[in-house]
Amino acid sequence: MDVSAGVWWLTILGIVALLVFDFVFHVRKAHIPTLREAMFWSAVYVGIAILFGVGVWVFGGATMGSEYFAGYVTEKALSVDNLFVFLIIMSSFKVPRADQQKVLLFGIVFSLIARTGFIFLGAALINTFAWVFYLFGLILLLTAGNLLKPEGEDSHSADNIMIRLARTLFHTSDRYDGDKLFTMEAGRRVMTPMLLVMVAIGSTDILFALDSIPAIFGLTQNVYLVFTATAFSLLGLRQLYFLIDGLLDRLIYLAYGLAAILAFIGVKLILHALHENNVPFINDGQPVNVVEISTALSLSVILGVLVVTVVASLASPKGRAQNAVSAARRHATEYLEVETESAHREEIFAKLLTEEAHIRALPEKYRARIREEDKLMALLRRAHAEHDAARTR
Repeated sequence: MDVSAGVWWLTILGIVALLVFDFVFHVRKAHIPTLREAMFWSAVYVGIAILFGVGVWVFGGATMGSEYFAGYVTEKALSVDNLFVFLIIMSSFKVPRADQQKVLLFGIVFSLIARTGFIFLGAALINTFAWVFYLFGLILLLTAGNLLKPEGEDSHSADNIMIRLARTLFHTSDRYDGDKLFTMEAGRRVMTPMLLVMVAIGSTDILFALDSIPAIFGLTQNVYLVFTATAFSLLGLRQLYFLIDGLLDRLIYLAYGLAAILAFIGVKLILHALHENNVPFINDGQPVNVVEISTALSLSVILGVLVVTVVASLASPKGRAQNAVSAARRHATEYLEVETESAHREEIFAKLLTEEAHIRALPEKYRARIREEDKLMALLRRAHAEHDAARTR
């Protein structure tokens, strides 16, 4: 189905309107979203994406509808993985929780712009060179392999080349001034860490696009569907961050699930490339008679892998242990180094006590490993000592 220019412009204006609405009514005034607020608006954005997909199915047919939903689900899963990196970056820069919304919205807007550029570039390459499908397939297979490698937080360090360049070229401050990007310090205008956080988020968004765009082109080559599925997967990502913040560390098998999905799509792309082959050194430049994977099967596999991944992660004792440890570390760091308002610090310390209770309820083998983490134990002792000292003041 060809999409008219009018439909394109209406879609773009609708997406821009949603972003403007998000900024004006939720982000402009710094605050910490409640769980109820995050749940409601996450449901709203997912509902909008589903209604849009139903519209595509009705007006474009079952094939376009299933391609949109397969692309949307895949991009949504990849965007959840991106949240891990956002969390690491904001923890590295010690961004106050009330100000994290602006960083997330900036990341979403920048990601949408970057991915839109890659979408049209990818479409132009596909229309010009059939062998690009081989390249996209190889990229996804390599990405799947990288996801299986063990990695720590250092593998997503916020101190990338863009940050080092910004620190070298511009005067930077070590303190935040609310959510301002610039502030006055010693009589001169300097960059705040907030701007550096946005630079870090923006530069990593470009890397995310290199993985996600080949993935969705493996499910549909319709540029309109690629764009809308990508856009709707990013909308609501800010609310989702605050909704599943406590579960991010719990999804210990997410990387394996995403690796399986990307590998599956990579194979699908290579099979499609073989079916459309015109590369001279492969089968003398003639198409290869291979089985192609249908969109319906792709959607079924993607949904099945995600369900198994999430259920296995939530049911895993190792996942519960990792979630408790990560949450305790994050709350202790926020209490000691990020938040300054006393009432909010008390809320954070209460959450820390809850996570410590969860740790004490774990099987002994996990508690023994946790006690061996000297940095974590020292951090927790510092938090308790600071809290005791604050109560006596």
